[in-house]
Amino acid sequence: MALVKTTSLGKRFKYYANPRQRLLEWLTPSRPRHDARWVLRDISFEIGRGESVAFVGRNGAGKSTLLKLLTGTLLPSAGSIQVNGRISALLELGMGFHPDFSGRRNVMLAGQLLGLAKDEILSSMPAIEAFAEIGEAIDHPVRTYSSGMQVRLAFSLATVIEPDILIVDEALSVGDAYFQHKCFRRIRELREHGVTLIFVSHDPLAIKSLCNRALLLDQGRIVMDDAPDMVMDYYNALIAIDENKPDHPVATINHNGRAIRSGIGSASILAVTLQTAEGEAGEVASGQAATLEVRFRLQRPLPELTVGILIKDRLGNEIFGTNTRNLGLQLDHLEPNQAHAVRFNIDRLTLGPASYSVTVALHALDNHLEGNYDWHEQALVFRVSPDPAYSFEGVARVDTIASLNQSPS
Repeated sequence: MALVKTTSLGKRFKYYANPRQRLLEWLTPSRPRHDARWVLRDISFEIGRGESVAFVGRNGAGKSTLLKLLTGTLLPSAGSIQVNGRISALLELGMGFHPDFSGRRNVMLAGQLLGLAKDEILSSMPAIEAFAEIGEAIDHPVRTYSSGMQVRLAFSLATVIEPDILIVDEALSVGDAYFQHKCFRRIRELREHGVTLIFVSHDPLAIKSLCNRALLLDQGRIVMDDAPDMVMDYYNALIAIDENKPDHPVATINHNGRAIRSGIGSASILAVTLQTAEGEAGEVASGQAATLEVRFRLQRPLPELTVGILIKDRLGNEIFGTNTRNLGLQLDHLEPNQAHAVRFNIDRLTLGPASYSVTVALHALDNHLEGNYDWHEQALVFRVSPDPAYSFEGVARVDTIASLNQSPS
């Protein structure tokens, strides 16, 4: 049975030109004086026990509104929501906290709103204080707290007693690095215990490491439901399309079920190969020299052209990226309608044994948002094999020298 299920869910808000129009509509309800705007339309999905699902999308896509509907803060205008289990939510910063009450009193009040008994909250208070690490401030008014302190207290309350469903919005981006690491570790522990996670963030690394599924919202509708790396690639392509100048050709996105490719077509990627001293290869030993070659063609003269590469691990996490502009290679005024090749020479491939993919982009200036000519996710997939003479732990090697420094007795 699904813990969360929505069917044709929609949310509409009324917008009035001024307060007088709102009053007139209240006095004469037969004459509407508002402009109805749908923020969400036809949202249908199911989330099962133990799933970790991310909702991604641009600002205004409807993510926060959807979370408020799931928690019951807002009521739907259309469709239905079924929630089977206790929800603990960390939404807007300080939401539910009274600024003039102490942190301790706010914990008592907010805990009761979550459905916890008073004795249950009191017995958990030491654990809440210990996790939040705000010291004596727990007995000071919340209005004296920094944003980071509010996040610490809110997250501690939301997770100290395991819920069935944990909803986390962008609030975690406010805290300091130490507490963010602590929060992510706690979320992973909850996942291991079967807690369902609903997560909203613009951080692709956090999404890919915490979630096994992602839903992309665009203009109030779900446009993609897939693995996090695929959804983030498609999201990236959507952003690039919107950033294109009006006088450019219309950009397109191609999704073949394996990789995302987008661009306006002013230049196109022809082939991407990995080469060693022995020739073209699909596997390279860790520490070996290699060359990434990108062959491409211009469809028209381009005064600005940059060729970029981005190596990702099997989960889609970004490992290393660079481009011709960063490396000082000028590609101005290349002839159109003929093949060109850029070679990225790697003296020593310091990646750990695993499989990797290469994303390749042709664009203007220093990023693909400035004229996305051709952006090809997973243009190449290759393996790195272990070399006993070049052993290390982790995803990449940092050359290190160990020495013994003996102190005088």
